[in-house]
Amino acid sequence: MADHDNPQEIAAKFIEKVKASPYVMLGLTNGQHSEPMYVRLDDDQPNTLFIFAGKDNRAAGGGDAMVQFVGKGHDFFACLAGTVSQDNDRAQIDKLWDNAVEAWFPQGKSDPNLALLRFDVSSAELWETDVAISGRIKMLFGGTISPDESSSHAKVDSIA
Repeated sequence: MADHDNPQEIAAKFIEKVKASPYVMLGLTNGQHSEPMYVRLDDDQPNTLFIFAGKDNRAAGGGDAMVQFVGKGHDFFACLAGTVSQDNDRAQIDKLWDNAVEAWFPQGKSDPNLALLRFDVSSAELWETDVAISGRIKMLFGGTISPDESSSHAKVDSIA
């Protein structure tokens, strides 16, 4: 990790990026492919991603999982390891429900196929790829990018 990398700052930027573009790829580590999912965050439950899914979704059974994230401007990347489980607490569903979620569940919060999944993060690797202007010029015209011009990178046990 370069000297200018601060894991807490990079983790905070990750949260900002997810709020701006709340889409991830989620997959259990059982050999099935990942799939795109819409993520909700709860500031009262740090280090947790929430996902509304159908009870028939391949991740609904829970287990060890991975989440991959690419920021809207391709300026941030993340790979998170953790565990998926169902958290069908009605108060939590009410708190996280929004129009984007409602579009997928015709019967709303009482849809019999509705499951709220929680992804508890055990570790994460985060990359902020906002290369300094001097580094970008070197990329265009040749040259070696110095560590203080490069992107930020952090390995963390918590995104909170």
